Amino acid sequence: MHKILPTLAAIPPEPPAVAHSLELQGFTYDDRRLILPAVTDAMTSSGCWVLERKPLSLTTLQITFEVQLRSIIELYGALIAVGLELTRGSHLDLTGLCTLRRHNPSPATLGRVLLIRLEVSFLEELDLKSFLTPGAALA
Repeated sequence: MHKILPTLAAIPPEPPAVAHSLELQGFTYDDRRLILPAVTDAMTSSGCWVLERKPLSLTTLQITFEVQLRSIIELYGALIAVGLELTRGSHLDLTGLCTLRRHNPSPATLGRVLLIRLEVSFLEELDLKSFLTPGAALA
């Protein structure tokens, strides 16, 4: 009796590691021309790969990027350092990832890629009249 060993072609490849997806929201009162290069530099210096930048409205921009878990602490600190204000939920999500990174030092965990969508609202571009005029924000 001969045993038939499976060939490499018969063994299905392992699926690629699925990136953990995270939605972050932030805002700034700083000028868009100042904050965007600073945020981009913060991401680059933290080892992020920017995948897409797209406007969601006249005052909101979405940046989609990937980062390894090993760099999440540097990213969090860099975003705060450039003056980006994050929502409470975004702070909690990033704090949770920082805790995961600190307490799971295995190479497999640290190398995990995170897909992050950061939504930045530019509040300096909103004027007081738009807030005081009923229905103006809906137009």
